[in-house]
Amino acid sequence: MQTTITGRAYVLGDNVDTDQIIPAQYLTFNPSIPDEYKQFGKYALSSVPAAQGGLPKGHVPFHTKDEFVSDYTIIVAGKNFGCGSSREHAPIALDAAGIKAVVAEFYARIFFRNSVNGGYLMPFECKKRLCDVVCTGDELELDTEKAVLHNRTTKESYELSPLGDVAPIVLAGGLFPFARKAGMLPASAP
Repeated sequence: MQTTITGRAYVLGDNVDTDQIIPAQYLTFNPSIPDEYKQFGKYALSSVPAAQGGLPKGHVPFHTKDEFVSDYTIIVAGKNFGCGSSREHAPIALDAAGIKAVVAEFYARIFFRNSVNGGYLMPFECKKRLCDVVCTGDELELDTEKAVLHNRTTKESYELSPLGDVAPIVLAGGLFPFARKAGMLPASAP
């Protein structure tokens, strides 16, 4: 993963759960098959209800119909992102849709661990409620080493909580690649 992530923001509210991130009817796809992996991106965030404050102001869709990858790169969310079931497909769906990082007030523990263990995306926590000040479509730059989010649109910067010991795991591409790289596991068989 890169140390600077740039792209447009997609802003969500509180309590966006894993069923909203990837609805259950799409769990028949197998993420180990490349053609099916991309299907997760097509259906990511396809059912976030506006009534619960999940969708951004103006009910902006996450991607256009029949697109596999979103025009957004960084999700900015409120509290308890990824709550609900322990669906490991949720960070897979966001990764398949082109999301490189999520910045939320805090995460459901299982979503955070699945994101890190699979190396799918960088799960940063914000020290301020950014989903109220960042707008969907804002151009963002995330310095992953310094844990700072720069909003290029508004010229504001926000300090984030550092990833700490999980950063090398995400950068390695997940727990197993990290363990192999660190010599904790033997190299993969040829």
